[in-house]
Amino acid sequence: MASTSTARTSRPLSTAEAFICGGVAACIAVTFSNPAEVAKTRLQLQGELAKAGAPRVYKSALDVLAKTWRNEGIRGSQRGLGPAYAYQILLNGSRLGFYEPFRHTINSLIGRSPTEQIPITSVVAGAASGAVGASLGNPLFLIKARMQAYSPSLPVGTQHHYKSSFDALSTIFRAEGFRGLVRGIDAAILRTAMGSSVQLPTYNWTKNQIVSRGWLPADSTLTYLASSSVSGACVCLVMQPADTALTRVYNQPTRTLSNGRRVGALYKNPIDCLWKTFKTEGVFGWYKGSTAHFLRIAPHTIITLTANDLIINLYKKVRDGQRDSD
Repeated sequence: MASTSTARTSRPLSTAEAFICGGVAACIAVTFSNPAEVAKTRLQLQGELAKAGAPRVYKSALDVLAKTWRNEGIRGSQRGLGPAYAYQILLNGSRLGFYEPFRHTINSLIGRSPTEQIPITSVVAGAASGAVGASLGNPLFLIKARMQAYSPSLPVGTQHHYKSSFDALSTIFRAEGFRGLVRGIDAAILRTAMGSSVQLPTYNWTKNQIVSRGWLPADSTLTYLASSSVSGACVCLVMQPADTALTRVYNQPTRTLSNGRRVGALYKNPIDCLWKTFKTEGVFGWYKGSTAHFLRIAPHTIITLTANDLIINLYKKVRDGQRDSD
C-alpha cells in the first residue's frame, strides 16, 4: 500500500494540469507587474524614430508610474489588465504546460533519457513552448499594448482608444480583418522564444545547483525565489530589443487597403523596426524602458515561477489526497 501511495503522489502533472497551474500563477504575477508594463510600453514609444534631444514626456520609469497615477489613477496604472490576464493564461499556460512534454520528446528523439537535463534541448523546448503561447495569445498582446500606450493626459506614440477588449478586437477586425489581429506575430514569436529559451532552463538549472550543493531543500520557498530571480534577470537581458520592436510594431498606425496593401505602417517587420530604431536612435533605442522592463519582468518571473511551484505542490497534495481517500 505504501509503494502505491508513493507512486500516486509522485505522478507528474498532465499537460492540461500544468497549463492551468501555470496560467493561474501568471495571473497572480501580472496583477503586480502590470503597472511596470504600462510604464515600459510608454517609454518604448516615447521619441519613436526621433533624434536624440527630442522633447520627452517622461524622464524615467518611476516618473511614468508617478505621472500615470497622478493623472489617471489606478485605472491608468492598470490599463490593459483584462487582456493581460487572458494573454498570460495562454502564454504561460503553454510555456509551463508544454515545456516538459517538448523537452522529453526532444530528448527521446536524440536517444537520451526523457528526464535528463540537457542544456540545448532545454533551450529548444523553452523556445518552442514560448512560440506556441505567443502565437495563441498574439491578438490579446496586441490590444494590451495599445491599451497600455493610450493616455488621455500625457500621450506618447500613436494613440488607440478602445472602450474594452471586445471593442478593441472588433474594431481591429472590422478595419483590417484577420490580418490585423495577427499583426506582429513574427515579432511576438521572436520576443517570446528568446525569453522562453532562457526562462525555464535557467530556473531549473539554478534550482538544481542550489539543491545538489545542499544550500537549500528542493521544496523550500527560498529555493523557488532564488532560482526565479536568476531566471528573471536573464530573461530581461535577452529579450529587451525584441520587446521594444514588438511594442512598436503593434502600436504603429496602419490601415489595409482593398488590395491588401498596408499604408501608414512605419515598419515592415521586427527586423526592419530594430534597424530603423538603430539608425535613428542608436543602440540605446533598443533598450528604451529597460529599467521599467526589469521592474516588470523580474518580479513577474519571480512571482510566476514561485507561485507555479507552490500551486503545483498544493494541487498535487489535494489531488493525490483525494485519490488516496477514494
